[in-house]
Amino acid sequence: MGSYLNDGDIIIAGTDEAGRGPLAGPVVAAAAVLDAEQRRFLLGSGLRDSKKLSAKQREILYDKICGCGVVWRAQACSAAVIDRINILQASLWCMKRSVEKLPIVPYLVLVDGNRKIPGLTSAQRTVIGGDDIVPAISAASVIAKVLRDRIMETMDRIYPQYQFKKHKGYPSALHKELIARYGPSPIHRLSFRGVRE
Repeated sequence: MGSYLNDGDIIIAGTDEAGRGPLAGPVVAAAAVLDAEQRRFLLGSGLRDSKKLSAKQREILYDKICGCGVVWRAQACSAAVIDRINILQASLWCMKRSVEKLPIVPYLVLVDGNRKIPGLTSAQRTVIGGDDIVPAISAASVIAKVLRDRIMETMDRIYPQYQFKKHKGYPSALHKELIARYGPSPIHRLSFRGVRE
């Protein structure tokens, strides 16, 4: 993880998204900037790709990220917008907005994956697997995942018949069965296979 560090006054941000694969709910992206002390503290606390952490571990890390003063911002995009512009464009737009909302302008943005963000004014570099090797991207990954899970838990209270708290909108057998039984809800992605048919 040592290759992508803030160097003196050079501000490096990491950005990642959560929720590209689900059949329901928003996609959420976050951007984060870590200084050297925050990086050491969070790496020592187990910071890594959010997909390799349990929900409880993510919540603990999220609290530590906020508690140690990491600068971050996030952006969500609804299912309706995803249907209109497609999930890739929605994800890239969310990452762009999360970076643009940062209170400091990064010199370089490290983007998880292999797609650059269209229209971003800061210099950027894509990092495949960045959510597991770049601390700022890992932090953004955890933030985006925790925020999205919390949204889906709220949606579970609004649409209890879909049991969103259990599967968070991902295409599990249970979720597909409930869509077949009740039809799509207002937060389902109608353009996605598994919903549209």
